Amino acid sequence: MSKGVYLGEFEQIVLLALLRLGAEAYGMRVRQEIDERTGRDVSIGAVYATLDRMELKGLVKSSLGEPTAERGGRAKRTFVLTAAGRKSLTQTQKSLRGMLDGLDPKWGVR
Repeated sequence: MSKGVYLGEFEQIVLLALLRLGAEAYGMRVRQEIDERTGRDVSIGAVYATLDRMELKGLVKSSLGEPTAERGGRAKRTFVLTAAGRKSLTQTQKSLRGMLDGLDPKWGVR
């Protein structure tokens, strides 16, 4: 893959969770989505560390909502993919599909 950011497995999973969740893409909900869809029990710390790292790379951006009583007066920090994040996800997925393309079915990967 030329130019751009190649994403690791967990980064791809997190970005796909953001896409699925839309406006509900905040840390705990991202963690739950990953658990529900992959069966992978990840820590909230791992989710936030990944989101923070990807925000520094310009792949996601975050914003704070209004504080709510049910959250003890704390605001939710929500995340969205940037154009660069979408491009990196698309490029990474394309390169993985290219590696799978034409692979003998006997290997059992698809």
